[in-house]
Amino acid sequence: MPEFVCRLGTPSGEIVTRIVEAHAAGEARTELEREGYRVFDVSSAEGGMASILSFGGGSSRPKVKQSDFLLFNQQLSALLRAGIPVLQAISLLKTRSTSAALREVLGSVEEKIKNGIPLSKAFEDQGIFPRIYTASILAGEQSGSLDEVLARFVEYLRRSVSITRKLRGALAYPAFLLVAAGFMIAFLTLYIVPRMSDLFRGLDANRGLPAITNFVLAVSTGVTQNIWWLLPLVIILITALVIWLRTASGRLVLHKFLLRLPVAGTLIKQMATAQLTRSLSTLLSGGITVPDSWEIASQAITNTELRRRSESVLQLIREGRGFTEALEQANWLPDLALDMIGIGERSGSLREMLDEVAKFYDAESEVKLEQLTTLLEPAILLVMAGVVVVILLAIYLPIIDTISAGPSGGRR
Repeated sequence: MPEFVCRLGTPSGEIVTRIVEAHAAGEARTELEREGYRVFDVSSAEGGMASILSFGGGSSRPKVKQSDFLLFNQQLSALLRAGIPVLQAISLLKTRSTSAALREVLGSVEEKIKNGIPLSKAFEDQGIFPRIYTASILAGEQSGSLDEVLARFVEYLRRSVSITRKLRGALAYPAFLLVAAGFMIAFLTLYIVPRMSDLFRGLDANRGLPAITNFVLAVSTGVTQNIWWLLPLVIILITALVIWLRTASGRLVLHKFLLRLPVAGTLIKQMATAQLTRSLSTLLSGGITVPDSWEIASQAITNTELRRRSESVLQLIREGRGFTEALEQANWLPDLALDMIGIGERSGSLREMLDEVAKFYDAESEVKLEQLTTLLEPAILLVMAGVVVVILLAIYLPIIDTISAGPSGGRR
């Protein structure tokens, strides 16, 4: 079912954003109005919330790279700490930026600030920045400590970028092995084996071919003779699969499957826990309330199944339940994380404990990621070696049998 991002006014006067599943935008609006909300805007959440921390998705503006965005916030925080006014700092960074996309965005932000619009609203109107960022800036403006809030957000973003780079780096070699294995197997099956087929036919006239050779020949012949309709079929199937996985139901099925994998499922939960608690800590540091912090931070849960399990948490918090008790209802956070959060909630140091949970599960994620890559690499190599050995045996066994039979082998 399609997802819609809805900007709402609550009966208490708050402005909130919710993700709603409905068949159409009108149905989502009607359902929310029936619940007592005032609906300001309903827009399609194309691609789900997996892109909540990306910059530029869903907007006509060019994308801003995470590295450029991180550098900009580091510089902005330093300028504000030095006492430079916001407008002057934005103008200076716009001039010095090497990113054309960021210069365009900062130019728009600068114009809005000149027209009296607050910095948080000016960034929000660009439509390309994560909500945790604009909410942090708003909290900094309200508390008068914008430079400190930005410094905490920079640390948050630096850790997020670091984890993303480590994940990509760790999976790069297994991915390379997988591609190399595919090319090698295709080369042997589609090029080498067909060129040995004449020899095999000569041997088959004198002696029966081994079963493994007959099998490999049948596969190779079948593929080479039908390649012109098999290849388009494979491309169509892959394209259909990719399109289906981009739908809400497809993503949900995929994410459920990933969570069931022995090592990868644990890794996904640990990374989601670290990301969620780091987001909550950053927002609470800016003075944002627990319910609002959860509403914003939960959007950073990229796994659809985990986000679905977490939908009831906000309602439980607003009903007066304890934060830890509400998190237990989601039924996916690790027990140790819940225990640590519970201690922080009871001792009045929730923000600090959330930061400790994020650091702990960052470290745990790195260990689990090493375990995953340690398992993937030999598994890919074993599969590749197995297939190559089968093909080589199919090629050389008939030759070895003929040599072993001697000169009289062909006159039986």
